[in-house]
Amino acid sequence: MTQLCMFDISDDDDKYSKKIQAPIYEPRGPKPDLMILCDDSKTRSLITKINESKLNQSEKDFLKLAAYRHSVFHYENIADYYSHASVEMQKLMEDSALVIIDFNAAIENGFIKLCEEMKEQFLEDQHYAK
Repeated sequence: MTQLCMFDISDDDDKYSKKIQAPIYEPRGPKPDLMILCDDSKTRSLITKINESKLNQSEKDFLKLAAYRHSVFHYENIADYYSHASVEMQKLMEDSALVIIDFNAAIENGFIKLCEEMKEQFLEDQHYAK
């Protein structure tokens, strides 16, 4: 995936650019099965252990939510699936940032907000360092 965070770090240095170039993606074949888009084996294993525990329901619910962070997404397969998906599915995949088609929409949806915050902090630190 192309780098989404590029910014100038000095007025005298032209090696950094604000120009964003989205990669051009060509689907690699037929629509992949949903089962190969994600490996959730660790997630399922954790949820089984959580369900079998003696914890109260609130604790189980919290740990189940946390277990989903162990799911591994295969973005090449996701991109292939996206290229064959319905418009509704594509929109929801974009809303979940499984694919980023529109850079401006990614900014609006906050997907690169951290990058902007990092840029501001970096520039502020550079100002104080001088």
